[in-house]
Amino acid sequence: MWSGKLLSIVLPLVGFYLVVVGALYALQRPMIFRADMSPAPPDLHAVPGFREVSYRTEDGLDLRALHRPAAAGRPTLVYFHGNADGLSGSIRVTAGLAAEGYGLLLAGYRGYDGNPGSPSEAGLHADGRAALGWLAANGVPAPDTVLVGNSLGSGPATELAASFPVAGLVLISGYTSLPDVAAPVYPFVPVRLLMRDRFDNIGKIGRVAAPVLILHGTADRTIPFGHATALAAAAGDRARLVPFEGAGHELVGSPALFPVIGRWLDGLRRRGHGTLN
Repeated sequence: MWSGKLLSIVLPLVGFYLVVVGALYALQRPMIFRADMSPAPPDLHAVPGFREVSYRTEDGLDLRALHRPAAAGRPTLVYFHGNADGLSGSIRVTAGLAAEGYGLLLAGYRGYDGNPGSPSEAGLHADGRAALGWLAANGVPAPDTVLVGNSLGSGPATELAASFPVAGLVLISGYTSLPDVAAPVYPFVPVRLLMRDRFDNIGKIGRVAAPVLILHGTADRTIPFGHATALAAAAGDRARLVPFEGAGHELVGSPALFPVIGRWLDGLRRRGHGTLN
């Protein structure tokens, strides 16, 4: 009798749990990649100092991006923006670097800024490879580039830095992996088993031969500061970790951020990485 009553309670709860887990599994990409929340893309032909470029990915997508050539003796930075952002935000947060004469390729993602396709881990990696391919075809080889990834963008930036001989890697509010970010948010769901897009930065950063700069706010609640310390430890003596006391996940908008990057780039130039000599 009691077993029957217990089953009548437990079975609906189990069924409800399975429905919730199934829904989270099915909807995980729209939940992860918030292209729908990105600001409206700018008129790319009207951005001072930049020109609109387009490059084709290996799976046949033509993506829009913005390019600004480097001044003499300056490297080109490839900037991978965060989630719920796009080229408008990329222009704003890199303005200080543009003013110092650094070259910039503000990378476009599939599904963002009106670009075709739907975002995924494999897709964003392909988009990044297409961006580096475009630069190489236009006279800027990988050793003359520094990759900069903010938040979500730390995934493709780390993947590319582990795969190409770039001059440097900068991670802003980066994560060890997406499952590490999501698991504490959904403690009753087997996140590590179900996530399709993993962006395993902690497993890749050890293969990055270039110097690595890691910038992270100590009060970041979206991607806690522990992710930064773990990434720095995994990168070893190639990494420099700079904590920003009291800063949260919007660190990329801080005016204090890009002078730190500029000084680090000056250090690379003194050590002779790519065109940083």
